Amino acid sequence: MKAVVMAGGEGTRLRPMTSSMPKPLLPVVNRPIMEHVLRLLKRHGLIDTVVTVQFLASLVRNYFGDGEELGMNLTYANEETPLGTAGSVKNAEDALKDDSFLVISGDALTDFDLTELMEFHRSKGALVTVCLTRVPNPLEFGITILDDEGRVERFLEKPTWGQVFSDTVNTGIYVMEPEVFDYVAADANVDWSGDVFPQLLKEGKPIYGYVAEGYWEDVGTHESYVKAQADVLEGKVDVDIDGFEISPGVWVAEGAEVDPEAVLRGPLYIGDYAKVEAGVELREHTVLGSNVVVKRGAFLHRAIVHSNVYVGPQCNLRGCVIGKNTDVMRAARIEDGAVIGDECLVEEESIIAGNVRVYPFKTIEAGAYINTSVIWESRGQEHLFGCAASPA
Repeated sequence: MKAVVMAGGEGTRLRPMTSSMPKPLLPVVNRPIMEHVLRLLKRHGLIDTVVTVQFLASLVRNYFGDGEELGMNLTYANEETPLGTAGSVKNAEDALKDDSFLVISGDALTDFDLTELMEFHRSKGALVTVCLTRVPNPLEFGITILDDEGRVERFLEKPTWGQVFSDTVNTGIYVMEPEVFDYVAADANVDWSGDVFPQLLKEGKPIYGYVAEGYWEDVGTHESYVKAQADVLEGKVDVDIDGFEISPGVWVAEGAEVDPEAVLRGPLYIGDYAKVEAGVELREHTVLGSNVVVKRGAFLHRAIVHSNVYVGPQCNLRGCVIGKNTDVMRAARIEDGAVIGDECLVEEESIIAGNVRVYPFKTIEAGAYINTSVIWESRGQEHLFGCAASPA
């Protein structure tokens, strides 16, 4: 069986992180989300995989190449314009028309037993098997109701509380037979759950639902992105962490230098060739990417710091995300929920308030207090408290 990884979405809700990086390449504990997905596929024998790409497609292709480093065989199906969840798979039909195939999102973190899912699909003789999971709040997702045999009776996209008749939601992971392509128009924007599945139900085709046990997080918002990091560090999801556990929950990757006088309160992660000086305090759920430098006296708690970032002395970072190649200078403070894009300069003693978004390539001047998002201006100045509300 082959697999299809959907890696074409723009991830608009995750801007500014996704302004200059496709969502599947966003790091979770210093590995792209999509790499975690591919490693899961390989674990379940799905070596031959088609990746559907559209937004910033070349970055995805350049990162993963032909999959040889992961021991996989990757090919790519490029969309000129967004084709929807079904249309983008239809675009890869030539590679999938000979056998059953599994569809999975390149930006959802999961450790589901895909082997069991595929066996369930075969045992039921299904045309489509929808992988479901139970969630405490189903309002953000499409919910699905099954009969006693596991056959789908009804789908409901993004329900209100009054319509919630089930806590099993559609994870966007499917096993399908090639005949399903007969129901997907070519070169059109077509959605599985909005267009194709209702038609299959109307015609009485065998659509089944498999309720998976295990971890699943749709990494679609800043909150879920930060939560996914914490869940990996807490061991709630079965993924590979690239590094050595030097004490319980404290992971350090190859080549990292951590001064013995730094305070590490795990679970946390320090990426390869990162440098942490004496007097630094790293608290739980902090993740440092590759080549990050953290200078003396800095304090980081629940901070997600991407690769090649400089964190100056006496900085205070809490619950924020710092994009790659950014410099945060002496005694700057970045508060809970703030996101700094790639290649920014945050000058000394500036303060970025909670939930502010600073888009890539911006400079925040020394001593500035920024309490609204900085999107278009090149500089956030002392007397200019940002100028635009974030659209994301």
